[in-house]
Amino acid sequence: MAPQTPQALGPPRRSRDGPRYPDRQPAERSLGYDTRFGRGFISGVFGVALSALGFGGVLCLRFPSFLTTPDARALYPLDLIRFLIHLHLVAGFGLGVLSIVLSRRALLGLTGIALVVTATLLGGSQAPIGTLGGTRALGLDWFLLNILVLAMLFVPLERLFARLPAQGIFRPGWLTDLLHFGVSHLLVQLTVLLTLVPAALFFKWAVHPAIQHAVASQPALLQFVEIVLVADLSEYAVHRLFHAVPWLWRFHAVHHSSEAMDWLAASRIHLVDAVVTRALAFVPLYVLGFSTGPVYAYLVFVSFHAIFVHANVRFRFGMLERILGTPKFHHWHHATTPVDKNFAIHLPVIDRVFGTYHVPAHFPPAYGIAESPVPRGYAAQLVWPFRRP
Repeated sequence: MAPQTPQALGPPRRSRDGPRYPDRQPAERSLGYDTRFGRGFISGVFGVALSALGFGGVLCLRFPSFLTTPDARALYPLDLIRFLIHLHLVAGFGLGVLSIVLSRRALLGLTGIALVVTATLLGGSQAPIGTLGGTRALGLDWFLLNILVLAMLFVPLERLFARLPAQGIFRPGWLTDLLHFGVSHLLVQLTVLLTLVPAALFFKWAVHPAIQHAVASQPALLQFVEIVLVADLSEYAVHRLFHAVPWLWRFHAVHHSSEAMDWLAASRIHLVDAVVTRALAFVPLYVLGFSTGPVYAYLVFVSFHAIFVHANVRFRFGMLERILGTPKFHHWHHATTPVDKNFAIHLPVIDRVFGTYHVPAHFPPAYGIAESPVPRGYAAQLVWPFRRP
């Protein structure tokens, strides 16, 4: 069971009447903006976002040795990348101007325009490529690529099929979750290293060449299915530990502190939680010796599936919900009450076997930790687990 002591969690969890989504959300109201459609806030935020993506792309062109992932540099279609940068800068500039016209406050619009002007001064989409080299860099390219693909996929999906239509894109906490997303992607090389190295250092003794050869000789599709099963069993065990051990729960409570479920909420994970979970889940994959192709296929699958199960969508999947993790299945894991249910990510049958399965016919009425002790800002969430309860 998850720790319920005041030292570990603060006041006990309790149910609430349901989520509240006022017309003007606290984080947005502090900016002084009217967030209703046609008042300049939406165009301003999207203008800043698109301008920032284009600006980041220009920085990657100018300083690839410091800002791009070494293994990915040769894979990028440069002409397409330059076209996308140009498209983002033009759209960001246009939306910035629109925001200034529609709103009495010009901060967002001017910020977007300033980013476009700065990117243009650096060469814009035709900026020369800087010196290549180095084996260590921030993964700015990885962040830009992921935020672009995921936003283009999940934002329209959540608008068209929202379970809670009143929950806007810029709901309370979205900026904190975006910072979690950004930092984890910028530090991708470090987190991958911390994920892979422990297995090789501490579990090399468990490797048996004959077993690895037999596993790697199987058809790729069978290996993929086995990887999903093995990885989810590992993640189930680690996940329950993070709920059961008080000092581990303090790291995992950051993830559960979100009171709104959507694609971006999936990124609210403390770095210690993310690294430990991934490192321990990778151990059996390393020991068994699965082929590289099925492992990469699993990484792509888990990247999208883990985000999908957090999404604000109303999809129902009938009998498939008993076989594969769905949004409703995982939303109940984040429910304010009951606690300690649905620890598996991909395979609900694991929770059925261990008695932690809980999926009523409806979605949960409220999410998060009741009277949560977890602070709201990113920096505060990063240091909070290390403080004395």
